[in-house]
Parts: sequence; structure tokens; C-alpha cells
Amino acid sequence: MAAPNLINVTAIYGKAAGLAVTGSATAIVSNSAGSGKVLKINTLIAANISGTNGWVTVDVYKNATTAFEIAFQVTVPTNASLNVIGGSAIYLEENDALRLTANASSVIEAVVSYEEIA
Repeated sequence: MAAPNLINVTAIYGKAAGLAVTGSATAIVSNSAGSGKVLKINTLIAANISGTNGWVTVDVYKNATTAFEIAFQVTVPTNASLNVIGGSAIYLEENDALRLTANASSVIEAVVSYEEIA
């Protein structure tokens, strides 16, 4: 099934998710193949929770095959946060995911706010 026509939407659900980011690309939110939905990413905030500087990479993993970076190894200073996505929405179609990678585990935590549109 294809993603819904945004003019003929029947439901919009506000959602949020969190992730303790590791050294491997991991999805904070994904839209499964055949879901019949589109996910609208409104905000993604990455916070450095460690005593050392860290970095974060954020990508859109299209069709579970190709990663396109939104942010690549962007420094997140100690005890600070970075608004990676805000002000401009990103849509995830079916079989797409929003993934994060950090320089090390236990350095970066992230929170995403999004809408599930059906």
C-alpha cells in the first residue's frame, strides 16, 4: 500500500520517541513497509549526557537500502543539546527510517517528536 494522500488524511497521531545512541546506526523511528502511513518528523534533539564532547550523525535510511545524512559527525558539547531537526519537517515514507549514530555509547541521548499520518 502506498503512503496516504495528505489531502485525504483520516488520522494524525502525535508521537515521541527516545534513544540512547550507540556507535552503530540505530533507528529512533521507522515506518514499516506496507504501513499505509507517512511519518512527519517535526523535531529531533540530541543531548550530550557525558563528561566529554561527543558527536552525532543523523541519516534518513531510504527504502532500507541507502542512508542520506542530515548531520554528519556534528559535535554536541558536554552538558548541551543540539536541535538537529526543527523548523523544517522531514517525511518518512514506507520502509524509511530516521537513524542516529554517536562516537561512543553513553554519550548522546535523543528525543524525536513526530506525527503518524494515515
